[in-house]
Amino acid sequence: MDSSIWLPLIGIPIIVLGFAFRFNPLLVVVLAGLVTGLAVGMDFFVLLETFGEKFMTSRQLAVVILIFPVIALLEKFGLKERAQAWVAGIKSATAGRIFMLYLLVRQATAALGLTSLCGHPQTVRPLLAPMAEGAAINLHGDLPEALRQRILAHAAACDNIALFFGEDIFIAFGAVLLMSSFLKENGISNIDPLSIGLWAAPTALCALLIHLFRLSLLDASIAKEISAWRAKNPPIKEA
Repeated sequence: MDSSIWLPLIGIPIIVLGFAFRFNPLLVVVLAGLVTGLAVGMDFFVLLETFGEKFMTSRQLAVVILIFPVIALLEKFGLKERAQAWVAGIKSATAGRIFMLYLLVRQATAALGLTSLCGHPQTVRPLLAPMAEGAAINLHGDLPEALRQRILAHAAACDNIALFFGEDIFIAFGAVLLMSSFLKENGISNIDPLSIGLWAAPTALCALLIHLFRLSLLDASIAKEISAWRAKNPPIKEA
């Protein structure tokens, strides 16, 4: 068997092993790209030029890199604590209601192409998760660690679901344009980005309604789990 057929795939095991051993993801991806390019016979300087060109045409990467130190500074000076304290002053706030509101806003903005307006580093970690956790603490007191982690997981899931289904409605989204051009190259010319966006809308609406229903049950689930945890861990009475 001709080994040259498999050379372009050499980057895949590098990425798998790098992620499995928890090396720096950025270094793993760059190494995989370099090894793959050299394996298929690309000149080293041409390969570096390609990396630079792709970096310049995808400048959102630089924006993401800049976000992390900004968020780190805000957290150092009490952003999470302020978010929790603010939510504690709203008596009607619950984790489920906060997630439902965020889901609606996130999916609506993603459908308009504002995918970078929210996200895990800039919204979920410093604001959404602490606010939901603070609302639960305000209602129920101390939370068991397993429940706290479940609330954090729901915060991440809200962003993922809203973004995944919302961005497909935006006709200038990269994946929509890619699908449209791929279909045209293969002889299917009557499918334009607008048609793809319209067909994605019912799926996005179903995903929104289903997840809103799931979140509507979250507060009752949290209260039930808190009651079960306190039954197993009664407070120690002072003598």
